[in-house]
Amino acid sequence: MKKTSFIGGIKENFPSGLVVFLVALPLCLGIALASGAPPLSGIISGIVGGLVVGFLSNSNISVSGPAAGLTAIVLTAITDLGAFELFLCAGIIAGFIQLVLGFIKAGSISNYFPNNVIEGMLAAIGIIIILKQIPHAMGFDNDYEGHESIFDNGLNFGYFTELFGAVHTGAILVTLVSVGILILWDKIPALKRMKMLPGALVAVVAGILLNELFKLSGSSLAIGTQHLVSLPVPKSLDDFKNLVTMPDFNGFTNPKVWIVGATIAIVASIETLLCIEASDRLDKQRRITDTNLELKAQGIGNLISSFIGGLPMTSVVVRSSANANAGATSKSSAMIHGILLLVCVLSIPFILNLIPLATLAAVLILVGYKLAKPVTFKHFWHLGKFQFIPFVATVVAVVATDLLKGVGIGLAISVFYILQGNMKRAYYLSREKLDDADGINIKLAEEVSFLNKAAIKKTLKNIKPNSTVTIDARGTSYIATDVLEMIQDFANIRAKEEDINVELLGFKTSYKDYERDEDSHILITHRRAM
Repeated sequence: MKKTSFIGGIKENFPSGLVVFLVALPLCLGIALASGAPPLSGIISGIVGGLVVGFLSNSNISVSGPAAGLTAIVLTAITDLGAFELFLCAGIIAGFIQLVLGFIKAGSISNYFPNNVIEGMLAAIGIIIILKQIPHAMGFDNDYEGHESIFDNGLNFGYFTELFGAVHTGAILVTLVSVGILILWDKIPALKRMKMLPGALVAVVAGILLNELFKLSGSSLAIGTQHLVSLPVPKSLDDFKNLVTMPDFNGFTNPKVWIVGATIAIVASIETLLCIEASDRLDKQRRITDTNLELKAQGIGNLISSFIGGLPMTSVVVRSSANANAGATSKSSAMIHGILLLVCVLSIPFILNLIPLATLAAVLILVGYKLAKPVTFKHFWHLGKFQFIPFVATVVAVVATDLLKGVGIGLAISVFYILQGNMKRAYYLSREKLDDADGINIKLAEEVSFLNKAAIKKTLKNIKPNSTVTIDARGTSYIATDVLEMIQDFANIRAKEEDINVELLGFKTSYKDYERDEDSHILITHRRAM
């Protein structure tokens, strides 16, 4: 496949980079505030995630930055350590550990995430995005990341009563206008072809102009500053320097700092690998990311971010989803988003501070809908319960708890069904079916492990005297030793005693033929003459 250079990919990926920038801007600020860190630390993390990780990674869709999943860890760590400067040392340690994980190829664990769990995680993220952005869309919530009380101790339905009792009509109008523009841009071919003028930018400009019109007319529809983007506005270079916090390297002598660093490295790496799997599924070209390289890129990104006062980062599903939905074709999009963050925060923060959170909520709500489309649920329903139940369980668990716990629950349920399916695959016949059969044909699966022992044992136990039994292993490449011994005992001992005619097809002559290290034994040789 022909690689796209950064310069060559600018025109094609600028619209998606702009969309991700608009989505990432308030989230970077909100996560910093929710983490108890300086506001600019979130922006620094987003810039490094876009420029450094975007350049080093070979993921074409994934976008990195400060993650909501780390918020609780960061807030607790800063409080326990007593200073953000000390916490930055933990970020450096986390980056170093991630580098090591990349070199020892720990990224390969992502190959064991089932597709139904990854799709369930994406659908759940979509639902969470919508739930968290509804308050912004209605002019009620001024928390950039979304009101956490929705999810305190499970879903807090009392919060919705409070929400609908405090809506702001102006914010709702801005949201509706923004959603209308975004839908038109997606549906009308002529508008969709205007790649350098993405619908998200038009929606944001329309939101700003509409709110400024409300202000100039003195209307009660005007949206207050608490519901607008709020960036720090440095008036001089010295002001900007004062906003940047540098690490206190004495933290490396504190054992607590090392524990926090290790915790962040593990959680951030798992979240990143989950997001990479999800991003590869969102990629229309289905390109595969080198997960070990991704861990190295994340490690370098966290080292640099922490050295210059930024929050720890991961690959982030929300930004990556917005990137894919906006039509990104290469990692140029992530780098463009990083450049826009850097340039705009340094040069035009006063203009960015005019953007209503309601118009950004409209962008995210449509992203959320595309992730949690009803057609996705319908697709897994048609695949059967073994695919549908783990998918739905992951959706519910992620929404009700958090990403890591939810995915863990989904994985556990998937493993349960895999084990259950494995145990049934080998063969099982009920006593009633055996009674009605003239001849019993037991066809073994391609691989028969100890998990299949119970099912085979139950079937053999139910075979009555004077029966005719064929055990077919012609399509079997592996049989566990204990299962072989059980079949051997049945054919050579019980079959003789109960006058059971046993025909064995495809069995190999030694245990070693089934890739076992035990001494070679001649297997089941008995076949009673008719």
